[in-house]
Order: sequence, then C-alpha cells, then structure tokens
Amino acid sequence: MQTIFPILRYRDARAAIHWLCAAFGFVERCCFPDDGPFVRHAQLQLGENIIMLGSVRADDGIASPGASGAATQMLAVYVKDPDAHYDRANAAGAKILYPPKDTDFGSREYHVLDLEGHPWTFGTYRPAVD
Repeated sequence: MQTIFPILRYRDARAAIHWLCAAFGFVERCCFPDDGPFVRHAQLQLGENIIMLGSVRADDGIASPGASGAATQMLAVYVKDPDAHYDRANAAGAKILYPPKDTDFGSREYHVLDLEGHPWTFGTYRPAVD
C-alpha cells in the first residue's frame, strides 16, 4: 500500500498532465479545476501508485526545475519492462539522460527528464520493505 505521495509543480501543469500520460503511461485520475490555465490539484496513476501535481504557486515553495534551473530530487519508478517504457518515452520526445542499462545492484533502468526538467528513473529495482 502506497503511503508516500510525491507532489510536483509545473509551470504548465495541464501540458504536463497530457505529456506524463503520453510519455510515461500515467492515467489522469482527477484534476481541479477541470479547465483553465491553473491546476490546483491533480492525481495521476501508474500501476498501483499515485503522484500529485499542480501549477507552480508562490505560497508553497515548490518550483519547477525548468524555472529554478535545478532539481532537488529524482523519482524512481518500478516498471516491469524498462526497455519498452524507454521506447515509449523516447518516442514522445523525452530527454533521455541515459538509455536502459543493467546496474551493479541488479536493476535494469534508464534515466530521463520530463518536459520541465523533473528527473525520473524507470527500472526493475524494488527496495525491500519489511
């Protein structure tokens, strides 16, 4: 059961929602408000997991890496087939940091930036949870 829910901010959150769904395979669960340039809250699902996102706003101190020039975290996402996932992201124009490769800790993964510079790694690694 997921108990940590990442929250991301985007300068163009509506474009990010469409792009994340097309490039990474997320499914939009909800978005508030329904239309207009500002997104207060949205939820996207990939497999059994949810991320939350919204428009950049001055009152919460969360920036888009595209605006700030730096990311302060990377999201690591388990996928069953990193090579197929990479093909989808690459075809959608994602900025690939490095293509799928095997790691020394037993994972196969690739690293990528989304349309506003948030870094992601998609791979077969699953941390042990007791």
